[in-house]
Amino acid sequence: MNALDGSVVYTALPAIAADTGATTAALQWIDAAYVLTFALGLITGGRLGDLYGRRRIFLTGTAVFTLSSLLCGIASGPDLLIAARVLQGAAAAAMVPQVLATLHVTFDEGSRAKAFGLYGTVMSLGSVIGPVLGGVLTQADLFGLGWRPIFLINLPIGIAAVVLGRRYLPESHDRTAGSLDPLGMFLSALGLLLITLPLTMGGEHDWPLWAFAMMAAGLLVLTVFLVQQRAKPRKGGSPLVVLSLFSGRAFSSGLATQLAFGLLSGVFFLSWVLFMQNGLGLTPGEAAVGFVVASLGEMGGAWLAMSLVARYGRAVPQAGALLAALTLAGYQHLITTEGTGMGTVAAAAPMLAVGFGLGMIGAPLADLTLGKVPHRHAGSASGLFNTGTQLGIALGTALTTLIFFTHIDAGTRGPAVNTAFADSLWYVVGTLIAMGALMLLLPKRTRTG
Repeated sequence: MNALDGSVVYTALPAIAADTGATTAALQWIDAAYVLTFALGLITGGRLGDLYGRRRIFLTGTAVFTLSSLLCGIASGPDLLIAARVLQGAAAAAMVPQVLATLHVTFDEGSRAKAFGLYGTVMSLGSVIGPVLGGVLTQADLFGLGWRPIFLINLPIGIAAVVLGRRYLPESHDRTAGSLDPLGMFLSALGLLLITLPLTMGGEHDWPLWAFAMMAAGLLVLTVFLVQQRAKPRKGGSPLVVLSLFSGRAFSSGLATQLAFGLLSGVFFLSWVLFMQNGLGLTPGEAAVGFVVASLGEMGGAWLAMSLVARYGRAVPQAGALLAALTLAGYQHLITTEGTGMGTVAAAAPMLAVGFGLGMIGAPLADLTLGKVPHRHAGSASGLFNTGTQLGIALGTALTTLIFFTHIDAGTRGPAVNTAFADSLWYVVGTLIAMGALMLLLPKRTRTG
C-alpha cells in the first residue's frame, strides 16, 4: 500500500485537477504532502516500534492509513485531499518500519534472506506498478468514481492486514529501551523537512536562493541532532537514533547503497516516462508496457537473488548492478542510433534486463544491511533504512531538473527529449557503478558455515 501510494497519483493528477479544480500548486502538494510526511516520520516510527511494540504500532499505523485512504477517496476538494494525504503519510511512517523490523526479529538467519527478499520485491514492484495502476483505475472510471479508486483500493487490503496481523503477527520490542526522545524527534523532523522540502519543490521554482538556504539550514539542524543524540546516553536517556549502528560496516555501506538506489530510481523512472511519451510519442497504454516488462524483470531478478544471496552475499547485488549498467549503456546506444524510429517493443524490451538487475539489488539489500543488527534495535535500523530510500528518491527527482531538463522544458517533444534522456543515462550508469563499489563493504555471504 505504501509503495503504491507514493507513485499512484502521478497518472491520476490530471483527472484530480479536472474534478476538484485543484491548482498547479495544489497538485504538487497532493504528491508532496504524502512523500514529505512519510520521510519525516520514518525514524520516529521505527523507534516507536522498539519502545511500544512493533505489532502494536504496525496495526495502529495500518488502521490509520486505511482510514486516511478512505478520506482521500471521498475528498470533495483539494484542501481535504492534501490534509488526508498528510495523515496517510504519517500513518505510513508508523506502519512501514515495523515490517522490516518484525521480519528481522521473527525469522532465523537461514530464512531471513527469503523474507527480506520478498519485502524488497513488493516494494520495488509497488513503485513501478503505481503509475500504471493509477492510469488504469482512473481510465476505467469504476462505478463512476473517476480517480477515487486509486485510494479506495486500500480499504479491503488495509482491513485484511489489520485482521490477519492481530491474529498472526508476534509482538516484539526493545526491553532495554527507556522513554521516547521528544527533542530528538523534533530536531530530526525539522532537519529532514528543511532538506526534503526544497528538494521536492525547488525544481518547480527554478531553484531559488531560499531552496539552498533551507538545505544548508537542514544540514546544520541535523548536525545539532547528532550532537544531541550522542550526549543523550551520557545523561541517562534513550536516543531516538542508535548511533552505534553506524559502527557496523555493513549497516553504513548498506544505508549509503540504499540512498544511491533511491536516487537512481528518482532520476531514471521519471525521465523514462517522459522519454517514452514525449520523445517517442507513445500513448500512456503503450508506455505502460514498459513498466510491465520492468516489473516482470524485477520479479525474476528478486527471486534469483533470494536463492543465491545466502551463499554468495554481496556478489549478487553487485552482479545486478553490473547487468543494469551494461544494459542501460546499450540502451543509450540504441536510442542514439534509432531516435524517434524506436517503437514500443524496442523501447520496452531492454527493461526486462534492467528490471532483472534492479531486482537483484533491491531484494537482498535489506538482508545484507540489517542482518547483523541486534534485535532490540531493529525498529531504529529499519526507520533509518527506509529514510535513506525516501531521501534518495527526493534527491533523484530534484536532480532530474539538472540532469534531464538542462536543455529542454517539460513541454518539449520529439528528438530533443530523446537526446536529453540518452545523456541522462550516463548518470544512472555511473550511480550503478558507484553502488557496486559501495557494496564491497557488505558481507561476503549472509549464512555462515
